[in-house]
Order: sequence, then structure tokens, then C-alpha cells
Amino acid sequence: MAGTRRGPRERMVFSAAQLIRRDGVGATGMRDVAAHAEAPRGSLQHYFPGGKEQLVNEAVTWAGRYAAGRVARFLAELAERAERKPSGLFAAMVRQWTDEYAATGTVGGCPVAAATVDCASAGPSTRRAAAAAFAAWREPVAGALVELGVPAERAEPLATLMISSLEGAIIMARAEGGTGPLTTVARELGPLLDAAVSPDSGP
Repeated sequence: MAGTRRGPRERMVFSAAQLIRRDGVGATGMRDVAAHAEAPRGSLQHYFPGGKEQLVNEAVTWAGRYAAGRVARFLAELAERAERKPSGLFAAMVRQWTDEYAATGTVGGCPVAAATVDCASAGPSTRRAAAAAFAAWREPVAGALVELGVPAERAEPLATLMISSLEGAIIMARAEGGTGPLTTVARELGPLLDAAVSPDSGP
């Protein structure tokens, strides 16, 4: 849902992200976004004078910030369960999609990946926005890995591996209509991530 505490502009950015993750950039129309956000159609031009490209870029940016913001929450949850391991962090990242499937019977996509893959509908500025969104997500994941005992020089490459594995698994899960690829990457990547922890790191 678009949420009642957001203003019309924020609702439209949020709605664009939700529609892009479900339908892709090409199939997401400005009228669809306004209807989903329960916003006046005329407000689109007011808030997004750059048109659909501006709206898509802002939705992609929002999605990157959202994914980045969840990393701290995942770390806090791991601390509560005394499971402070890189595998636990990756499992929490995967669980967002497996939980969604359990609740709805569908696997939603990722707005950032959708905007990247849908090249026919995404201009250069959108690809730049997607690259920046991935970078914004990768940075806190790398930071979390360092907190979990991974040496700093390995943290960013492993964060890239985690995000790219998750994104690939999401695409495969959507194609197959189930969560098999997601559970597989969580199971297979977990030991590799834990093996990267420095033996000198504290508990």
C-alpha cells in the first residue's frame, strides 16, 4: 500500500517502485502510478517535470536507500539471536523475498534490477541511478561484513557477490514461480561467507 503518512510526492515514488518491481519499467505508466498512489493525475507534472524518466530514477534511488537501510536492522536482529555471522546476514537479505512468497504466493522483483534489465525503457540517467543505488546498497553490506569479522579488503567484493547472487536468484525465482533459487543461494553461499571471517575477530 502507498501508506497514509506519506505526502503525494512520496507516495508516487513509493508506488512507482512497487509497480516497477512487479511489472518492469516499460509496463509502468504514469497514470498507473498516480492511481496506485491515490494521487491526483495532474500532480505528476507538478512533482516530476522530467516526466517518467525522473519518476523512475527517483523510485530506483528510493529502492537503493531502502535496501541499504535494512542492513542495520538485519544486524540488530542477528545480535538479538546471537547469530552474528555473515551467513546470517545473507539469509536475512534473502528472507525478505521468501517471506513475501509465503505471504502472497508470488516473488516480487527488485526495482533496481528491473530498471537495469529493462534497457529498452531505461535511458542513460536511469542506468546511472541504478548503478548508484547498487553502490548505496553495497556500502552498508560491506560495512556489516566488517562488523561481523570479515577483513576490510574482502568485504566489498563479498558484498558484491551477495547482492549479485540475490538479484540473480530473484530473477530465477520469478521465472520458476517459487523460492527454490533463493533458498539455494542462501544455503550454498553461507559457508563461503562465514569462511571469510578472520580467525582473529572477536565473538
